[in-house]
Amino acid sequence: MSCFGNRPAPDLYENCCNAGNLCKFSGKLEDVVSTPIYVQSVYDAVLFNLQGMKTVQGQMFSPNIPCGSTISRVVDIRCKRFFNPCNVDDPRNLNLDVNTSISGATFLQNGQGNPLEVVGPDGTLSEKILYADTKECDDKCMGTPIFGTQNVSITGNVLVYIDLLLCDRCNNESVCTVCAEVNVATSSHPLVLTNFFEICMPSAIDTAFLPRFTEFTNVACEARLATNNCGRDLSVGPDGEVCGNLIIALCVSAEKKVVVPVQLCALSTGFAEIPTQSNPICTTFPALFPNRIGEADTAENCPDSCDPCDPCCEPRNGSGGNPASGGNGPADCGCGCGNECTPPRPEPRHRR
Repeated sequence: MSCFGNRPAPDLYENCCNAGNLCKFSGKLEDVVSTPIYVQSVYDAVLFNLQGMKTVQGQMFSPNIPCGSTISRVVDIRCKRFFNPCNVDDPRNLNLDVNTSISGATFLQNGQGNPLEVVGPDGTLSEKILYADTKECDDKCMGTPIFGTQNVSITGNVLVYIDLLLCDRCNNESVCTVCAEVNVATSSHPLVLTNFFEICMPSAIDTAFLPRFTEFTNVACEARLATNNCGRDLSVGPDGEVCGNLIIALCVSAEKKVVVPVQLCALSTGFAEIPTQSNPICTTFPALFPNRIGEADTAENCPDSCDPCDPCCEPRNGSGGNPASGGNGPADCGCGCGNECTPPRPEPRHRR
């Protein structure tokens, strides 16, 4: 998508853009209509914040600082996850492997003993189907509690950036950024975080679908000097190589959800309209989504038209009408204009 029309600044060298406003509302309630949507409703959810720590001794940074320069202070330390977009299976990618077991309910399994997984809102097989005997709580019109244990295994690398304020022999100061790729844990020895949770499961004895269990996690990292002292934690070699001691914190957010498929009636102002980029060659383009069909689009509510061959102009007395529509010949269309649905004359062959 071109960002030339949505740039936050007129500068052509601006590398950022603003997203388009695809939905508009005139402010009139007459433009709001109800529409049914088939979605998943969240019955219950729990959120956890977990944290782990990795200590690093003697980590080498690159590039080397200029010879003869000294480190006055640390301006900033940044940390971000390592990710290789060309290989999602790269072992250096910071990865989370979540293993969850539950008691009080079971995951449906196939004949091979593997849990059944269904497609979630993210478009992947990220949901498991739950089953439990809920008769004890069904009479009370309440949900059934289930309990779980979660193990989050963290593997991969992070990138640590340090902005250093350097001072040369002439007492001139400058800022230099050094970087290091730090390994957090390997697949053979992962960093494991464990927690326990309780979540509520609805009764599904009279429904067509069983409730589903889904979970997703995200991880961020923060880095700091081991003792928060530049003189103790950073050292400079004779060739300008920088070596440091760090503490890396892994901050994990994990959420568990019990969802059920439902059909809701939502208020809508219409479908999203995306501005198209004009093409000087084609005059018309096909639609990507079907048009909304509502109560006003039925034949009874179709507006009057004087077009003799309007598709809404069906004879209302059961006789006559357009022969192409199954009628017997010319007749009053009943549109209130007195015109007859005369079939169109065929065009001459030289005009076809």
